[in-house]
Amino acid sequence: MTGSHATSGKTARPDQRGRGSGMALLVIASCQLMVVLDITIVNIALPHMQKSLGFSTENLSWVVNAYTLTFGGLLLLGGRLGDILGRRRVFIFGVLLFVLASLLGGLSQESWQLLAARSLQGVGGAIASPTALSLITTTFREGPERNRAFGVFAAVSAGGSAIGLLAGGVLVEWLDWRWVLFVNVPIGLIIAFTTPRYIRESERHPGHFDVVGALTSTVGMVLLVYGFIRASEDGWSDPLTLGSFAVAIALLALFVFIESRSRQPITPLWMFRDRNRAGTYTMMLSLAAAMFGMFFFLTLFVQNVLDFSPLRAGLAFLPVSAVIAVGAGFASQLLPRWGPKPFMVAGALLAAIGLGWLTLTDVHSTYLGSILGPMLVFGLGMGMQFVSLTLMAVSGVAPKEAGAASGVLNATQQVGGSLGLSILVTMFGTASRHEFTDQLPRFQEQATAAQLLQFERTRELPPPWGDDVLTAGVSSAFVVAACFAVFAALVALLVIQVRASDLARLQGGATPGVTAPGETASDRTACDGTDETSDTSSTPPGTSPDTAKGPHSHGLDP
Repeated sequence: MTGSHATSGKTARPDQRGRGSGMALLVIASCQLMVVLDITIVNIALPHMQKSLGFSTENLSWVVNAYTLTFGGLLLLGGRLGDILGRRRVFIFGVLLFVLASLLGGLSQESWQLLAARSLQGVGGAIASPTALSLITTTFREGPERNRAFGVFAAVSAGGSAIGLLAGGVLVEWLDWRWVLFVNVPIGLIIAFTTPRYIRESERHPGHFDVVGALTSTVGMVLLVYGFIRASEDGWSDPLTLGSFAVAIALLALFVFIESRSRQPITPLWMFRDRNRAGTYTMMLSLAAAMFGMFFFLTLFVQNVLDFSPLRAGLAFLPVSAVIAVGAGFASQLLPRWGPKPFMVAGALLAAIGLGWLTLTDVHSTYLGSILGPMLVFGLGMGMQFVSLTLMAVSGVAPKEAGAASGVLNATQQVGGSLGLSILVTMFGTASRHEFTDQLPRFQEQATAAQLLQFERTRELPPPWGDDVLTAGVSSAFVVAACFAVFAALVALLVIQVRASDLARLQGGATPGVTAPGETASDRTACDGTDETSDTSSTPPGTSPDTAKGPHSHGLDP
């Protein structure tokens, strides 16, 4: 919290200045880095996890989805836990839970064990991440000290994906895929045991937990994703597929009903009444779906078809992170003059062009000739979106509500990425099955006896026939991903409306927004020292001041 509550007995003690405050910031930033980079560090290891634990390509997506669904679904609840129970206590619990899940994941001998551990990691991350952001406001004095702390926090959040790509490549290539999980154990333990020394406990605030809302939304989304992935393998008429969709729809409808009646909802539905904010969340769903799919399928392609080593694959994706930063910086400089809408439209179109270009990928594609160019175009577009979507998510809301608005945006990113990836996996499965049927006779005519024996055991075609199957599925998935980006561009064009007053606030610097790549509106609000609790006059019906506090938005890096 900020403002009067943040500065009344809750700032850092005198003995925390200097080296002490620096250590406190190191502890908080290390936790955020560990949570943020976990997605990309695991992405690089996906092909090795698949071979080691026997995942199908469709089920392999659960390694990503198990984490992002629980992380995104419980993110807002994690922030509430810290407010009510004490942020330092909850922070330590979330870190230790993340450590335990990482250890269990690294020790997994079966695919279901890894997926259970990844789900538990998501729970730990959802508890630790929003609490880490809140701890900055209770540990650092308002003004330049807190501003510097938020700057470091934002930089760590924005750079986490790039670090994860490199770290994942090094660990998988030099050690083993299990070390992308084991590496969290010593780091997390150091964070947990150092926290009590440098970070004070925060003041507790009364309230209640919307556990039922969190569970119905999370389980509903898990079943929805499961339905799409099962459909890719067993067809749309499969009873379990249809049953999963039916139960998912019922649970999500129940979630909306619960949130509309709750006094302190985990997801304030009133925020969706504004057309700009509703359009922004819709765009995030679509763009996150496209982005998660691009990284997932390109990771498989460059390692399985282009035969890149894990380290080389990590380096291959670094230009995307760099161009995202460039696009974000470009947009943030020109937003006061042009407003966010042109960047939302142009960014989505650039993402669509990049994804459409990737649909041309085939077994003869090369990294420099076919992959790098589309990734750079896509990254530039997503960088523009990073700033614009965050700004529009908080435009027109009271300062005390900016945290909740940006928190929902971040949760939407995680959930949209998981749901979109499952849809792309469904398209991948359909296309790859058709290509498998075409390639099987050729394989049976040309394969050696050893290859035929291996096929009988695995039912998977070896290269080069298997490369054709994988590439056909990947190319088809990018068609749907490009459609997601086009849909986002249409939403930006037809739904988003930027008023003259919005531009005036941007030019005057009075509107909560993003001033640097990686810094969200919730960061800016806290840095300005705005009191989130002293004024409740503009709190919409059915909400409370406590709903104003939300988690940090990690940006658009998966």
